[in-house]
Amino acid sequence: MAYGDVGIELGARVAAALRRGLGVEITPAEAVIRPSTRDGVDYQCNAAMSLAKKVGKPPREVARSIVDNLDSADLVATTEVAGPGFVNIRLSDAWLAGRAAALLGDDRLGVDPVPDPRRYALDYSSPNVAKEMHVGHLRSTIIGDALLRLLRFAGHEVTPHNHVGDWGTPFGMLIEHLLDEGWTPDGGHSISDLNGFYQAARAKFDADPVFADRSRKRVVALQGGDEATLALWRRLVEESSRHFQKVYGMLGIELTPEDMYGESFYNPYLDDTIADLEAKGLTRVSDGAVCVFPPGFSNREGEPLPLIVRKGDGGYGYATTDLATARYWTGERGMTDLLYVVGTPQAQHFAMVFAASRMAGYLTDDHTAEHIGFGSILGEDGKTIRTRAGGSVKLVELLEDAVDNAAKTVAERSSLDADAQAAVARAVGIGAVKYADLSNDREKDYVFTWSRMLAKEGNTSVYLQYANARCHSVLTKSGTTPAADTEVLLGSPAERALALALLRLPAAVEAAATAYAPHKLCGYLYELATTFTAFYDGCPILKPDVPAEVRASRLVLTALTSAVLTRGLELLGIEAPREL
Repeated sequence: MAYGDVGIELGARVAAALRRGLGVEITPAEAVIRPSTRDGVDYQCNAAMSLAKKVGKPPREVARSIVDNLDSADLVATTEVAGPGFVNIRLSDAWLAGRAAALLGDDRLGVDPVPDPRRYALDYSSPNVAKEMHVGHLRSTIIGDALLRLLRFAGHEVTPHNHVGDWGTPFGMLIEHLLDEGWTPDGGHSISDLNGFYQAARAKFDADPVFADRSRKRVVALQGGDEATLALWRRLVEESSRHFQKVYGMLGIELTPEDMYGESFYNPYLDDTIADLEAKGLTRVSDGAVCVFPPGFSNREGEPLPLIVRKGDGGYGYATTDLATARYWTGERGMTDLLYVVGTPQAQHFAMVFAASRMAGYLTDDHTAEHIGFGSILGEDGKTIRTRAGGSVKLVELLEDAVDNAAKTVAERSSLDADAQAAVARAVGIGAVKYADLSNDREKDYVFTWSRMLAKEGNTSVYLQYANARCHSVLTKSGTTPAADTEVLLGSPAERALALALLRLPAAVEAAATAYAPHKLCGYLYELATTFTAFYDGCPILKPDVPAEVRASRLVLTALTSAVLTRGLELLGIEAPREL
């Protein structure tokens, strides 16, 4: 809950008014305070309609009671009952100006930490060892990183875990190929092309029965803990980790090797998890497989749908690993909330895992578990994005293309030197990739288009970055640093609109964090940037005829705009260069 939010403060006043006028108890959130776009109205209270039946009065009468009992002379300039029972609210200019001025000395810009922080385990990115990261890993990585930043900023404890694929049958094949290539655990070899390495091993496995037989025996050695085999497996993981970190470095992602919790990490927990499920009477053998049947899930024939926790051949699948994962993070690590940033097609899988986890007691009423699903990235043809040859787009190559395309955009209007332009191109290019993803509702597909992503107008990171750079340009030209005690003056509608927009950061952060929806923060930042543009165009700042006190006030609003844009972009994992 963002208690620095104006809406929460208004909600508390409305709750007090209802207590005084009608003896009704509600929370500030139940006051249903929403920003308004109507002229002369800043916020609207929609509580009367929902309360009317409860108190046995018409909605407009409830609304009138709110207005008559609202103790808010310090905060509110005018109120009115409108329509079927809305309460329109306009804030006091003096209060608005004072609150905006106070933000200048506040590093958190009005966003108070949550009063009751939670402990989150956040699963995202999850590439596979011995395979290069491709465009299919982009959304999980970007969305997960943004949620990490948002939740930590809100005040929660968040532990990221990168659930990489690093165990199972293919690794016998890969390790045998390492041996055939002359690898030793300390031989100093490296894999320059992970995909090529994997494809060569797979081709050999499919074509050479002797190699395939050796590979199967190597799997047994790996799973049995053979040290020589494990040493080679570790080298394979290390080589892959170096590649992952290169991609994360390009993207500005905060995952580290210490955050890797591969399938191998949970492998020792699998037998005990199955034993625990069996001891609790939750399993049933079906067609030779050990299954859990969470209630409420059925197949097309209407029969109960099984969650297979041990295959007929004794092997384990994703369901077993995910149950062991839930058990580990809640039982051993004491996490209260489990978040999984994984594509929407896995929705049923996670719903069944969560249901089975609750049956087993790994998740209780004190825990939440959330599958944070997302749609696909589409090419301009409306199909899943691919290379011209039809293969997966390598993530490194996509990011390099982003920087190259951004360099052209930056060069068109930048007077920076070559090194500075290169740094800005990286910030703009990577920012464009991230923002194109995060500004869309994560549950929907979106079309990947360079021209749209790098557009200087519209809801793009480039537009926000240019707005921030314009703020810095004004501040630099002014030759002054706005002082924390400067009075903010709201003499024009554009100044007032900007001050009001600046105060809405806490609500945007709360909405994005609680709904795991970064696009809500993106929408707010775009609105702030457009509001600043209108202010910049209509309110001269540095012209000689601008009175000193007005200039000082407008510089405060400009500095705050830059601070909010910079902080907001940072929460999305996007840089905000001071110059473009």
